[in-house]
Amino acid sequence: MQLFDSFKTLNACVSECRLCPRLVKFRENVPEKPKFGGQIYWKRPVPGFGDPKAFLLILGLAPSAQGGNRTGRIFTGDESARFLFKALHREGFANQPTSESIDDGLKLHGCYMTAAVKCIPPKNRPTPLEQKNCFPYLLNEFVVLKHLTAVLALGGFAFNGYLHYVKNQGGPKTSHCFRHGEKHLIESFPTLYTCYHPSPQNTNTGKLNLAMLCHVLRQIKKDHRFV
Repeated sequence: MQLFDSFKTLNACVSECRLCPRLVKFRENVPEKPKFGGQIYWKRPVPGFGDPKAFLLILGLAPSAQGGNRTGRIFTGDESARFLFKALHREGFANQPTSESIDDGLKLHGCYMTAAVKCIPPKNRPTPLEQKNCFPYLLNEFVVLKHLTAVLALGGFAFNGYLHYVKNQGGPKTSHCFRHGEKHLIESFPTLYTCYHPSPQNTNTGKLNLAMLCHVLRQIKKDHRFV
């Protein structure tokens, strides 16, 4: 895949992707829930979103069925988004504490968010081939985000996705393991921070609470002098 030099062309390419037949079939057949009032679902790959001059990239696994796959914007319209944006707004990364629809006026400051895999996978488990097919889009996002100094990996899948990027770009070999709330310095690459994914599986059980996520965000702000 060719590399694009702007988000406009990159995101247009992402949203038209049909490289993975299993993911195309799954995303296009997600059941539509009556509570969303007949809303037309996106059901396409979900591009990244945020500040083009971001110093921080927030990296997740993939869109959710009733979130990004419905709304067309990553971390929008589901419980993960509601939890995440409370923290992002509290710490100054977002202009509002909610992310409900693509036209809700949300703006990000200093950060950009995306998923390692742009389509919703069955059981949140993309195959190795699907990960390989999607990787060039993530690579291109790193190319276009010219001011990055930090990456926040939400969960182990995103953590491994970033380390794969480092390896692909000839970075140093690492023996890093995913643990919540840690910082990993990787020579010549943006610093890697870790947080449990803000999914209901983690937030409803107390594995991740708002104070824990805010603590990670404050550490990033402190390290990178973000006000």
